[in-house]
Amino acid sequence: MNSQLTLLALAALLCARPGAAQTNEPADDWLPASTRSPGAQYPQINSERRAKFRITAPGATNVGVSLGRPLTVTRETNGAWTVITSPLVEGFHYYQILVDGASAADPNTKSFFGSSHWMSGLEVPAPDEEFYAAKAVPHGDLREHQYYSATTKAWRHCFVYTPPGYDANPAQRYPVLYLQHGAGEDETAWSVQGRMNFILDNLLAQGKAKPMLVVMDNGGGSALFAGGGPRGGGAPRGGGGGGGTNRPAGGPGTNAPAGGRGGLLGGNNFESILLKDIIPNIDASYRTLADREHRGMAGLSMGGMQTRAIGLAHLETFSHIGIFSGGTLGELSAATGPLAKPAEFNHLVPVAFLSYGEAENGSKTLAAYRESLVAAGITNTTVYVSPRTAHEFQTWRRSLREFAPLLFQP
Repeated sequence: MNSQLTLLALAALLCARPGAAQTNEPADDWLPASTRSPGAQYPQINSERRAKFRITAPGATNVGVSLGRPLTVTRETNGAWTVITSPLVEGFHYYQILVDGASAADPNTKSFFGSSHWMSGLEVPAPDEEFYAAKAVPHGDLREHQYYSATTKAWRHCFVYTPPGYDANPAQRYPVLYLQHGAGEDETAWSVQGRMNFILDNLLAQGKAKPMLVVMDNGGGSALFAGGGPRGGGAPRGGGGGGGTNRPAGGPGTNAPAGGRGGLLGGNNFESILLKDIIPNIDASYRTLADREHRGMAGLSMGGMQTRAIGLAHLETFSHIGIFSGGTLGELSAATGPLAKPAEFNHLVPVAFLSYGEAENGSKTLAAYRESLVAAGITNTTVYVSPRTAHEFQTWRRSLREFAPLLFQP
């Protein structure tokens, strides 16, 4: 077995060397990626979901990208390098270019904040990408909202999605979903990488969801991986809680967030910021239905852990709960807590939603965890597993698509 693994590792290294050729030539139907910079021709994507990069580094001896293994790397006579990846999972991927051991953002693509850095991003076409595409439907607005936090004694901002028709219907009031990002990301993640506004626009146009406000604030953890800190194993993929690795942020049955409550709640003050600053300010500034029945909380990875730690601890404030790749509702064996009284939990929480990507460890026992809840009398939990994906934004885009239609229904 060991000799077999050694041969496999050697083959992978040979494929990643400059000038090494793969056995199968990639399909020659390359198209520029949607995330490329204006006017740039690279990176490109083909029908096999391989990515091709052109990197100009005439003095370099080793060039690559932190995306996909093995790589085919070819050095050209003009000093440019061509790098082709193995087939990639559909959806959004963070990456960096690698030149002689140094890593940097690719100037040919847009930048996205993830893994506590400004990273390059690559969008790989997905068979179901229509649900987050910009379409000819009524669109809501993304508003940057400034407010003063009495908790931090500083000005902060959040982003607020208002549904189509918000300004045209001044008498209508709306429920609110507070939607949190993952570790190493910030308040821009859900609208930029996650494309949540297009997901909501399309669901609303199809009549599949209720009009709602969505508030996205910085929950802390944005600098968790700064300065070369741990990112988990493997190349960055979709983000949240460790740069988008396959490692789940807590698994089914997990009660305490990994890393400690303080670190995941924004230095022990995000709970106070959310409850004492953000929610009152949003209720005062927007036409909200300002009661617990019309207020939900959800998040991905670290944001899912925050949802469990804050949302479930404050059912006087929240009634709808969504945890995407962030563990579960907690241990059924706990003598206290929201799960200890199933009938009361069913009454207070009409929607409890849990999801993972198929390639995450947490997906393997998610159905069994729900069955254990049902056996205990908790009947309002929905679980979802995103096909083929791991701890990445394609998982969380799909999770939001499944979660949003459940919210604030009669």
